[in-house]
Amino acid sequence: MKKILSVLFFTVITSITFAGMNDNDKSKIIECTGIYYANSMIPQGELDLEKIVHSFAAKKFLNSYLLKEGVKEEKLNEELLKVVDIRYGKPYEEETTQECDKFIFKLISGSKDEIKKIAESGIY
Repeated sequence: MKKILSVLFFTVITSITFAGMNDNDKSKIIECTGIYYANSMIPQGELDLEKIVHSFAAKKFLNSYLLKEGVKEEKLNEELLKVVDIRYGKPYEEETTQECDKFIFKLISGSKDEIKKIAESGIY
């Protein structure tokens, strides 16, 4: 009985640890990364510097995060460019960006602090 419970416990813990993200979450993160990327290209005269810096930092953080999660760099770049192609040259959308912030901060533990740290570091 102890052996069965040990195996069951190990299986549950392993499943939780390696569950990762589902494909919908990855797609949404990639979409948000593309939105942040497009936002970061808006000229400073058209958008507050703080929002541009936040977008740069979020894009940098999410790029690294997705690569660590196993998304291939070539696929990531391809998908990001699709989003940027759609959004480039369009005005900043506060609501869309805030939705991405909420989604990312809820999904990825510590992401809010990490993005803030990158933004404050000036290295983006």
